[in-house]
Amino acid sequence: MPGTVEGPIWKQAENIRDIYDFRDVLGTGAFSEVILAEDKRTQKLVAIKCIAKKALEGKEGSMENEIAVLHKIKHPNIVALDDIYESGGHLSSSCSWCRGGELFDRIVEKGFYTERDASRLIFQVLDAVKYLHDLGIVHRDLKPENLLYYSLDEDSKIMISDFGLSKMEDPSSVLSTACGTPGYVAPEVLAQKPYSKAILKAEYEFDSPYWDDISDSAKDFIRHLMEKDPEKRFTCEQALQHPWIAGDTALDKNIHQSVSEQIKKNFAKSKWKQAFNATAVVRHMRKLQLGTSQDGRDRRRATGAADISSRGAGGCCC
Repeated sequence: MPGTVEGPIWKQAENIRDIYDFRDVLGTGAFSEVILAEDKRTQKLVAIKCIAKKALEGKEGSMENEIAVLHKIKHPNIVALDDIYESGGHLSSSCSWCRGGELFDRIVEKGFYTERDASRLIFQVLDAVKYLHDLGIVHRDLKPENLLYYSLDEDSKIMISDFGLSKMEDPSSVLSTACGTPGYVAPEVLAQKPYSKAILKAEYEFDSPYWDDISDSAKDFIRHLMEKDPEKRFTCEQALQHPWIAGDTALDKNIHQSVSEQIKKNFAKSKWKQAFNATAVVRHMRKLQLGTSQDGRDRRRATGAADISSRGAGGCCC
């Protein structure tokens, strides 16, 4: 059985249904299915991703990498892996169920949204990404779709999910793999040039009228994140110290209308999702299931999330 230096990668189970009471199918991916289930031992509701082992042929290394990474992570703003079992012809991983919905869905549904709301959210993302980087872990596909609200509570925390492309980084290494969701990838990655932890797109505009009511402090924060020169670009630690995050320069003015318009304009749902009339829970779980991310890099969205949440320049389970 595959394992890490800390122990086995997964456990054996004769029948996964002996451990979990399966409820609803929440979504399906290219080679996985996400199910809402109740842990019979704790009565806790969890999200279980079931993957057919035959679909993993040739991809075992990627799967084991994701599991190994998740086993190392314990942070209040990162979706935690509870258990993973091998049962019959499937691997089943259970993790926290984030029922609050995707970042953009939640913002659009709100009737009130301010810079201060965005600042609090970005603080959580930055703190979580700094934690990952301190462990030598690079997410490499951090984007709005992978930022989920933990609950439906108004003050719910945000959670980073989907570590399918994450990588354990050698402290002295420079990453060079061309991966990441194209719409969020920095020029360095698209050009397949070596890149370090801080990655962002450099071309952007503060379009009117959407940015007219945004503070100079917020724009200054974004400029530091979007700096073209990687050597001058903010790290997570520097971003956490900026007045817009650590101080009181984020405004309380309601900017919900302009933020929502920009989200709808620049981050439109695909046709099948536009036509899919479902609850916020199902919408969010369709992303929580992923594990088929297609590509990624890191801080592009760790810090880049700032520009989209406070209305980004140019305009996140097991």
